[in-house]
Amino acid sequence: MLSRVIVIKTALLIVLLGAPLLAQDSPGRKAPSVTMSPVPLEAIVLGKPGVVDLHFRVASGFHVNSNSPSEEYLIPTALKLDAPTDIVIGGITYPPGEDVSFPFAPDQKLNVYSGDITIAVLVRPLSSVLPGRYAIHGQLKYQACDNAACYPPKKLPVDFEVKVSKAPTAARKNPGQSPNVH
Repeated sequence: MLSRVIVIKTALLIVLLGAPLLAQDSPGRKAPSVTMSPVPLEAIVLGKPGVVDLHFRVASGFHVNSNSPSEEYLIPTALKLDAPTDIVIGGITYPPGEDVSFPFAPDQKLNVYSGDITIAVLVRPLSSVLPGRYAIHGQLKYQACDNAACYPPKKLPVDFEVKVSKAPTAARKNPGQSPNVH
């Protein structure tokens, strides 16, 4: 009798937890995804901060929780970056999410991203960095959902480069002429 209860509970768990996963692999069913647009090379002056905009697209028919989801149990969209030595990631600015109600919880508004989103990254090379190109790597962690189910969290690789250059030398002015020189 106990083994029959375990089999029934296991089957129920598979139906409840596995259905969205199985639906994802069904022919003709669109899988949730977030993609990143190529990032143009951003020129940054030595010792000065520069902003790099990262553009992402959430697939049509899906949404991801914002960086500040409306409930603490929801998985936020989060960008983590690893910069080379002497290049500082000064901050990451996420766009505001949109408060939306869904059929699975019509009385609750969830703060989500859908469509195109831009995340701004403040990059500051220290004055000790040699001029040149530097690669920055990381990942965007997100959980995609549609109107019926949420899918397992994913990590999207994020890679871009910055070109660090010296500050242009200031034009030197000639000193004013002294009226006493003649």
